Amino acid sequence: MAMRTPFTIGGQTVAAGERRLIDIPVSKLSNHTPVSLPVHVLHGERPGPAMFVTAAVHGDELNGVEIIRRVLRTLQPGSIRGTLLCVPVVNAYGFIGRSRYLPDRRDLNRAFPGSANGSLAARLAHLLLTEVVKRCQLGIDLHTAAIHRVNLPQIRCDLAKSERSRELGLAFGAQVMLESPERAGSLRRAAREAGIDVLVYEGGEGLRFDEFAIQAGVDGIARVMLKIGMLEQPDSMSEGADNSRPGLSPNSNTNGHHALVANAAKWVRAPEGGVLRTHKRIGDTVTDGETIGVIANPYEENDTPVRSPRRGIIVGATTLPIVNMGDALFHVAWREEKGDDKGTARDAAAEPVMDEDEII
Repeated sequence: MAMRTPFTIGGQTVAAGERRLIDIPVSKLSNHTPVSLPVHVLHGERPGPAMFVTAAVHGDELNGVEIIRRVLRTLQPGSIRGTLLCVPVVNAYGFIGRSRYLPDRRDLNRAFPGSANGSLAARLAHLLLTEVVKRCQLGIDLHTAAIHRVNLPQIRCDLAKSERSRELGLAFGAQVMLESPERAGSLRRAAREAGIDVLVYEGGEGLRFDEFAIQAGVDGIARVMLKIGMLEQPDSMSEGADNSRPGLSPNSNTNGHHALVANAAKWVRAPEGGVLRTHKRIGDTVTDGETIGVIANPYEENDTPVRSPRRGIIVGATTLPIVNMGDALFHVAWREEKGDDKGTARDAAAEPVMDEDEII
């Protein structure tokens, strides 16, 4: 069998069957410390698709860093078809500073496609897009909720714009797949405009490791690689796996349940300020009008109920018990059928269904 052509990235070549860490220079800090974009390259001996996995586009979202570490720990170039590019920390500046943003307070996920001569955010976005994303046919971008919020493991994609994204999202096997609008300047939109399908994985919270969300991410990446033919054994990427572990179905999550494909979502906001007592957790189902929490005030006797706007599932929630009026408390998602008299148009007219930092 003829040897595959070497893979070139950052001006360096990676031979077929080789694994290398390529440091692509970004800039220097004010104290002359160099900053680079490290990319793990696994260039399989056998032909197949090229896929990227990115994490810490927002520097305080850490679960994806650990997900990629576990993926890399259990894969070798000889075990995959095609080429896998992994970037555990895209936003090194935010990662070091434990911040979502770059030093100038720009959100990197609003800077794509970027430019070679623009702001730091624009330059980093341009570098990632040209050196990593555009060398692939598909990718998975790993995120968590913002700090003081937690997300149920979920896949987000624009189902109306890519049937393949829907198929790959189902293959990932998260409990929920949420139809999510693309945001101008996001990695997801820039990649799609370049003809590359991207799944956004959300799970856990900022600046915290969440074992459930991490394992769901590792398993989901394995399922996608299995679906596209990069892997042959579905359990080959589980840390500490043995031959007794059952295979993973590409169309179900780790609990064996089919994913809920939700096309509508809404944040339930605090009707009053006070101290929140929650009755529900992420992953719980709720009914229309059900009391899902109570806000109490240490100076008053009356409690104010927090009610679900719809029958659905809680896919995100605040982790702070002290709340102000209007704070986002619970993110409820549901499947809206045609002819439903509580349409998303009414919700969207009142306010965006996701906060600014939730649209990725």
